[in-house]
Amino acid sequence: MTNLEDLRANGWQLTQAISPDELEAVLRAIGAQRYHNNHPFHERMRSGALSKGAMQAWALNRYLYQSRIPMKDAALMARMVDTDLRREWRHRIEDHDGVEGDDGGIERWLKLAEGLGLDRDYVIAESGALPATHFAVDAYIRYVSDQSLLAAIASSLTELFAPTIIADRVSNVLANYDYVSKNSLAYFDKRMTQAPRDSGFALQYCRDNAVECRDQQEVIDALLFKTGMLWAMLDALDYCYVSDVGAPPPGCFVPDPA
Repeated sequence: MTNLEDLRANGWQLTQAISPDELEAVLRAIGAQRYHNNHPFHERMRSGALSKGAMQAWALNRYLYQSRIPMKDAALMARMVDTDLRREWRHRIEDHDGVEGDDGGIERWLKLAEGLGLDRDYVIAESGALPATHFAVDAYIRYVSDQSLLAAIASSLTELFAPTIIADRVSNVLANYDYVSKNSLAYFDKRMTQAPRDSGFALQYCRDNAVECRDQQEVIDALLFKTGMLWAMLDALDYCYVSDVGAPPPGCFVPDPA
């Protein structure tokens, strides 16, 4: 059995092929260590310590990420030769862009931003988002376009850990921020069922297709990349909107004075 502590100390670098169950255990251990629910910014959100301006900055910058998810998935689908695989992946775009009778995740995120007091058109324009956010989401699209199909699919495995952070975030935000309504957080209701469905498929794909050590390392590295990207986005928010030394770059969102 793979020693997870040794792997963690070695930067999650494999030296030989492992079983599918061991690979899954490694992926879950990486999530427990590196998923962004452990970031100080999220811990402050959970405890009610963020200012309204910091909450607005989070929603504004996260919108940029949300808006790029269908673009990322379209880039990924363009590389899929297998019809069944494309059909399975297609609903991810519909989940975010919406279909008849369902506005979709992007629209629900805009309602969250509006619920926090942001102007809808300003959010959509993306001009107020941090440069670090732009760099991060653009890097994600390039990653799924340039890396192997296996690595591109594996980069979505952060969804394995989403239900835990969502349930925790919703309950604590409603408890600690009296200006946030349950309706504003409707985006997360859908993700509680969508994320497990999507991550279950991606995980099984990786278990089935990452057999050799090289392929398994690709899967691990993809998850490390994605968790690092999400962590970097919160680093920038924490520096610009929470710390005493940072400030938003010129042209980016500046909260109203408290």
